[in-house]
Amino acid sequence: MKAITLKSYGTADDLELTDHPEPRVAPGEVLIRVKAAGVNPVDWKLGEGRLDALIESRFPQIPGWDVAGVVERVGYDVSEFAAGDEVFGYIRKDTAQLGAYAEQVSAHVRMLARKPASLSWEEAAGMPLAGLTAYQALERVGVRAGWTVLVHAAAGGVGVLGAQIAVARGARVIGTASEYNHDFLRGLGVEPVSYGEGLADRVAALAPDGVDAALDFVGGDAVDVSLDLLGSPDRLASVVDPEVTARGGHYVWVRPDPGHLAELGRMADEGRLTVPVARTFPLADAAEAWRLSRAGRTRGKLVLTIDR
Repeated sequence: MKAITLKSYGTADDLELTDHPEPRVAPGEVLIRVKAAGVNPVDWKLGEGRLDALIESRFPQIPGWDVAGVVERVGYDVSEFAAGDEVFGYIRKDTAQLGAYAEQVSAHVRMLARKPASLSWEEAAGMPLAGLTAYQALERVGVRAGWTVLVHAAAGGVGVLGAQIAVARGARVIGTASEYNHDFLRGLGVEPVSYGEGLADRVAALAPDGVDAALDFVGGDAVDVSLDLLGSPDRLASVVDPEVTARGGHYVWVRPDPGHLAELGRMADEGRLTVPVARTFPLADAAEAWRLSRAGRTRGKLVLTIDR
């Protein structure tokens, strides 16, 4: 099969399109014919060795944790799926080596759910990691109807999903973004505010009594601003700053969860959750996708498409 590989830790310049053996399918796993693979910042961070202290990497390495595709065959003791089923998932394995930037990938059933019928392959591939991150952050702080929720980087890959999930739960959502993205956020039911100096004052003008919860999807001064506006630090979740726990908040590292994936899929099929795809790339252009992701100025998701 064709796959994007790294021979060792490196940058976008070191990605190569290579021939690679078909993945083995262990008990409890399925083999997926990949239709699309999501590109996330964690992909190039892992490739550069930034997560070496947390995750074991083996080489040659195929990057990618987000996948949408069709089950080709199932391993022993798999009853959840059958050949021909359309699936999507967040396939984070115990070691980083055999990822989704490939024509085929194996994945355990605990990482997968059935693809939402309403989503394209590209949209489905853009949802798992970002959608689960957002969903689990909202769960951690208990966002519910009637709350006012501050979402930092509400137009980004994770924030745009988190903002929509909060709106779907009946919350009032204030989202930080550049002015370029304000109309886009209004279309999702979000009240936009510009980030930067004076952010706390701008949010306070919209919510004089403070906010009930805050979600940090960007880092920087988001934690400080959020704590100034919250009544309790326990209502703050960050996916960027682990030190938030020392200040009473929650640090969220996303986990594969088929139940959460299925709920995201139901929301999409009910029309309550969309996946904005900023741009797609053929598999061979994965390096270009990494460079764009690394620039950090993308609205929505970047996705690799595999010939089908």
